[in-house]
Amino acid sequence: MCRLNPRIDFVFKKLFGTEENKDLLIDFINAFVSEEDKVRDIVIKNPYNEKEFLGDKLSILDIKAQDISGKWFNIEMQMIDQDYYAQRALYYWSRLYVSQLSSGVNYDKLEKTIGINILNFNCLEEGEYHNIYKLLNVTSGSELIRQIEIHFVELEKYDENISNVMDRWVNFLKKAGEYTKDDMPTKLKEIPTIIKAIDALDNMRLSEKEREKFEARLKWLRDEKAAIISAERRGLERGIERGIEQGIEQGIEQGIEQGIEQGIEQGIEQGIKQGVEQGIEKGGEYKTIEIIKNAHKNGLDISMIKNLVGRSEEEIKKVIGT
Repeated sequence: MCRLNPRIDFVFKKLFGTEENKDLLIDFINAFVSEEDKVRDIVIKNPYNEKEFLGDKLSILDIKAQDISGKWFNIEMQMIDQDYYAQRALYYWSRLYVSQLSSGVNYDKLEKTIGINILNFNCLEEGEYHNIYKLLNVTSGSELIRQIEIHFVELEKYDENISNVMDRWVNFLKKAGEYTKDDMPTKLKEIPTIIKAIDALDNMRLSEKEREKFEARLKWLRDEKAAIISAERRGLERGIERGIEQGIEQGIEQGIEQGIEQGIEQGIEQGIKQGVEQGIEKGGEYKTIEIIKNAHKNGLDISMIKNLVGRSEEEIKKVIGT
């Protein structure tokens, strides 16, 4: 059984974002992209660096890479549900796309940029676990430019059926903690790089400082998940309470015309329905507030929090009291 969870961003980057495991990254990317975008060789532009990781309080541990044809890739593993994640994905895609420009470089030199977002939560309304977005004409469906491509891989939607290489890698990410090299599905054993990934996780050694940082990151993820669940519950409860109060008031008014007892009953029923709707809405609001507070407590600056939750600087300052 793998000792480390590859869905933790720190482990994900240490596994896929190093020169010695470059073949894992190539096979992983090729599992999701089209035939024309298959990678033959790649240069990792921000390889995993222990010193940088230890020196950064809560950095974004994505993987930026460029293949030999010039295409750019940004791969990110995200454990915690976040509001506005689609906007965040587009923002980080655009940063990598624009970063190709330097003084004197023309727009025609901008290379295709592909974002691959691996999510441990549901983000989209789509039923499939893998969805690809491009810039298309809404009428004809024709592509405006081929440079933009953003993938969302929602692990919770994967049903554990294995029919292609993409399924195999997603299965590995979801269940690596349950597998050993000898005790894993035969279809995963057919992929040499997945065998190597299992070995790499089994043999991954953390320095004392890395271990401390890793444990702190795990604790932050657990706290964040707990805070989100708590915020959603409180939001739902408060919304229902407010909805019932409003329903009773409306019921009394209706009762004057229809008979007070019947009117109040109808009002309470309507109030509960309104309350649930308000609760869902308020739950999202409280969840965002909890994320801002926890991120601030863990040392993220306002600009990073702004990118994280998609709120204005003024709103964030109001929440953290600065």
